[in-house]
Amino acid sequence: MMNRNTLNLFSILSLILLTQFVQPLEAKQDRPNIVWVVSEDNSANWYRLYNPENGAAMPNIEKLAEHGLVFNDAYSCAPVCSAARSTIISGCYGPRLGSHFHRNQGPVTMPKGLKMFPAYLREAGYYTSNCHKEDYNFNKDEKIGVWDESSKRASYRKRAEGQPFFHVQNYHRTHESQMFKGLPEGRTPVVKKSEVQLFPYHPDTELFREKYAQYVTLNTIVDEEIGRLIKQLEDDGLMDDTFIFHYGDHGGVLPGGKGYAHNDGLQVAMVVYVPENWKHLAPAAAGSRVDGMVEFVDLSATVLNLAGVDVPEQMDGKPFLGKGVTTESLKKDDVAFGYADRFDEKYDLVRFLRKGKYTYWRSYQPFNYDGLFNEYRYKQPAFREWRDMAWSGKLNEVQGAFYEPRQPEQLYDLESDPHETNNLANDPKFASVLKEMRKEVQKRVKCMNDLSFIPESEFLKNSSGDGEAYGNENSSRISDLVDIADWQLLSFKKVKGKLKSALEMDDPYKRYWALINCSAFGKEAAIFLPKAKELAKNDPSLLVRTRAVEFIGLVEGTEGLAPQVMDILSKSTDPVEVNLILNTVVLLMDGAGLELQKAEIEKSQWSKMEGKVVPRRVEYLLSKAK
Repeated sequence: MMNRNTLNLFSILSLILLTQFVQPLEAKQDRPNIVWVVSEDNSANWYRLYNPENGAAMPNIEKLAEHGLVFNDAYSCAPVCSAARSTIISGCYGPRLGSHFHRNQGPVTMPKGLKMFPAYLREAGYYTSNCHKEDYNFNKDEKIGVWDESSKRASYRKRAEGQPFFHVQNYHRTHESQMFKGLPEGRTPVVKKSEVQLFPYHPDTELFREKYAQYVTLNTIVDEEIGRLIKQLEDDGLMDDTFIFHYGDHGGVLPGGKGYAHNDGLQVAMVVYVPENWKHLAPAAAGSRVDGMVEFVDLSATVLNLAGVDVPEQMDGKPFLGKGVTTESLKKDDVAFGYADRFDEKYDLVRFLRKGKYTYWRSYQPFNYDGLFNEYRYKQPAFREWRDMAWSGKLNEVQGAFYEPRQPEQLYDLESDPHETNNLANDPKFASVLKEMRKEVQKRVKCMNDLSFIPESEFLKNSSGDGEAYGNENSSRISDLVDIADWQLLSFKKVKGKLKSALEMDDPYKRYWALINCSAFGKEAAIFLPKAKELAKNDPSLLVRTRAVEFIGLVEGTEGLAPQVMDILSKSTDPVEVNLILNTVVLLMDGAGLELQKAEIEKSQWSKMEGKVVPRRVEYLLSKAK
């Protein structure tokens, strides 16, 4: 028979054993898991969640929305993969790092002391996995310590037992390349060609209708693929502890979307499933739609905040979920910023701003029309048809605008004009809105030391790829260049004297931008043709010579310019510089009738340069030359 002491000891031991047995069943994970499911080239337009009449039915994404949040106004910061993904992984706006040029032509580094954000999760005990696309415009060494695994086989299932995880799953089916041909074998369109509603800037042809129906169908296929991952998470018993984000990596993908800093190229879906055990970290109840702008630069800060990890001060983004975030604070964030620069071999320089219901485009080289040839872009049959119809005069004014010079400033009301076809910039009723948007963009490009105001070849040559440090060293210079570029926004009469002075300045970049402005003013600036002809022959900077030839060709015609073009190219040994020069050559060939001789191109040294982009331009020039 047990005495009282024995009984008490027995009770204590039993309680300890019972507690050890029961506790794991009741314990909650101390940090949430986070999963990203990312589709490619996929603007908000293509989702029924955002476009009830014409968007794709995506039941698995819609189910996530029922148990989570839909962000009404989410924006990629760039309209192309590598620039968008570099923004996400760094938490920094690309133009201040030099990571905004699509597929970097030289090594670019993260800011000193800042890591790609999954590294901070790993340090905090998370398992980090990426399956499998990266596409970062950074030096490969920057990736060290970022992922536990990044490959086609990467999975959160490889983590240690009980370890929280951050996993990224990428889906390729909606990528632009899927539009080069038809639907996958065995799949039929989920919508009839006759039922699709075309964007107003697209021609109404059988081909465009077919491609619309195809893309809606591709979205339904991606939704099925995403559904299988969600089912896996459910089977693994993880739904109560796992935030699931879905977004497209930028807009697109029909012509005029991907690659262009327009609303259709930048606005994306953003749906976040909120797990039951962590709903206190959401700013609104499940099933809510959330107002306020969120940007890709915010994604890294948001994940770190959800994980309870401090957000580094060097990051530009701020959280839109987690501790300290409210619907009121989100509504106050009413601005989104975007940028489009070099896409493969094609150069441009456009900055985009969304504020409230308005969007603003600042085209710093407005003569560089959107439809300028880009090899990858024109693999799409619909793109080729659009171009051919433009060249044969078969488009109306709205449809043909893509193949015409732009205005330096464009302003749109998304509520009445969701596809941005009615430019309000010259309407006096919107003068105050235009001025506000203009000042905001001026402030942003100056504050971030926007590196696009210095030619990419010069930035790479002189910076060792450290964009932030180079921008800081050249902050005053960049600010001056922005001011010169913004002379485009004044009357020629007001800036004529300034342009005359700038064309004589010692700084080659100031002469460079003065010539870009002359091209923007066009025939109004013809008074400077004699000076431009002098610079085209004698300036020590090959890029200044190029911009002078560009101005002459656009305003006076290209007769007699071919020898100067070939001379400029022959003197460059830098493939990055050559590619920038060739952008002007293609503009003058397709837009102003410049003729080059095939034999002259073939025997040149620059035409034999290797690399990522020059061979594409050479191939196109040879196809057009005589």
